[in-house]
Amino acid sequence: MTDQFDRQGLGFETNAVHGGGPADAVTGAVNTPVYLSSTFQQDAVGQPRGYEYARSGNPSRASLERHLALLEGADFGFAFASGLAAEDAILRLLDPGDHLVMPTDSYGGTYRLATEIHRRAGLEVDAADLSDLAAVLRPATRMVWIETPTNPLLDIVDIAALATRAHAHGALVVVDNTFATPYLQNPLALGADVVVHSTTKYLGGHSDVVGGLVALNDPEVAARIAFLQNATGAVPGPFDCYLVQRGAKTLALRMERHCANARAVADYLDSSPSVTATYYPGLVTHPGHAVAVRQMRGFGGIVSFVHAGGETGALAMVARTRLFTLAESLGAVESLIEHPGRMTHAVLTGGPLAVDPGLIRLSVGIENVDDLLADLEAALRD
Repeated sequence: MTDQFDRQGLGFETNAVHGGGPADAVTGAVNTPVYLSSTFQQDAVGQPRGYEYARSGNPSRASLERHLALLEGADFGFAFASGLAAEDAILRLLDPGDHLVMPTDSYGGTYRLATEIHRRAGLEVDAADLSDLAAVLRPATRMVWIETPTNPLLDIVDIAALATRAHAHGALVVVDNTFATPYLQNPLALGADVVVHSTTKYLGGHSDVVGGLVALNDPEVAARIAFLQNATGAVPGPFDCYLVQRGAKTLALRMERHCANARAVADYLDSSPSVTATYYPGLVTHPGHAVAVRQMRGFGGIVSFVHAGGETGALAMVARTRLFTLAESLGAVESLIEHPGRMTHAVLTGGPLAVDPGLIRLSVGIENVDDLLADLEAALRD
């Protein structure tokens, strides 16, 4: 992997460590303090010292927002209480009657938010194969939503090509960059308008905080997101901001190990007779491999596969692993295993976007790779 340089010429790893700002001016603390205050003294009526009320702004949150915006190469960053809260703010940019296009393979919570909440408010929503975007664009299409890699099948979308087509139609392009992280992929540099993250995942990295982020460059859209952040109030607390910022400092190191371990796991599963399909963009057999090579600096830490025993075999296997913890979520230092059809994507069961009942998703952690492979081998064999 190569270093990614920001506008000031510093490497990604340097910005990850120092991007939150200089040492505290009063105490010299090298970490941004956790400002546990809901309100701030004003010098006179209407003359705040920079902050008024913690829903509108808090120094801990401001530091995190600057930090993560820098890592994404964005001019503006907005932290939210969860990834779905961040997505909700983005969808509120649309008006009743507007049309949203999203991928057929996507996080179940995103699909639920769009179809069961925003559709009820007048938004028109279509899930479609984004490789044929022209077939689903309408006069009212105002936003194209991209996941790449997708969740849980790890499809790859050509961000630059899709952004060109969407922009020609007058639509905003939103990229969920949670799986790739800014260390591996920078959608804004590829033509996207808005980037969204669940900071719960790789940016936080330790399964101890829930959060979200919106990053972008357009000042007019940024002003609308800022208004929505304040008006709806779905903001993270200062300690949550501290935890995400602490995690972001080691993102580059962690992603290197996630990628290396995931590649070894994918190679093993791809050769196993107990597996009928392995999904990982680092495999040369993956249909999106060439695009992934072009727009990513690594292939990520998520691997999905279909158990040869179908749903019965998959459910038995996820109950047998010792190091891979059976749990939802992903992107933390520990390895996780889940059954999407019964867990994260259960909302899609019975519908046209339902996942294969034999599918298993792995979030490959940073443990010793030989231990992880032995755990999977034993679980597949028993």
